[in-house]
Amino acid sequence: FEGEVNMVLIAYQRWQQGLLDTWASYLESLEREIPGVTHYELPVIRRLDPLSRAFIDGGMRAGIQEERARERTITLYVDKGALNEALGIGDEETVHILAVTKAGDILWREQGRLSLDKARSLEASLAQRGLSRSGGSG
Repeated sequence: FEGEVNMVLIAYQRWQQGLLDTWASYLESLEREIPGVTHYELPVIRRLDPLSRAFIDGGMRAGIQEERARERTITLYVDKGALNEALGIGDEETVHILAVTKAGDILWREQGRLSLDKARSLEASLAQRGLSRSGGSG
């Protein structure tokens, strides 16, 4: 991850893209206004053979038109149970959003679609690290 704080959006099912999209413009504005913040989308898929992975990767590339969006999308072909356990994720029925430091510490977490309360909570967490829209601390 490139940022001081990396917003990681984790999705498990194709239909969850709509939930991720509720976060997109908000996170893009945070990236523009708060140096050190960036975001990534991580579709999580069970382990597959190389041919199946190439097929899915090709479909994803074709479906993501914007180059920057392709660059920030990292498909994980993993043992989903182990990943969920390591991240403290209890279910795959919605998207999970994590604020992760460059060192890998989880600073903040939420799930589901963006709401005003979730945005306020995230910005308060970032402000505690001296990252705010004003660019100053607090």
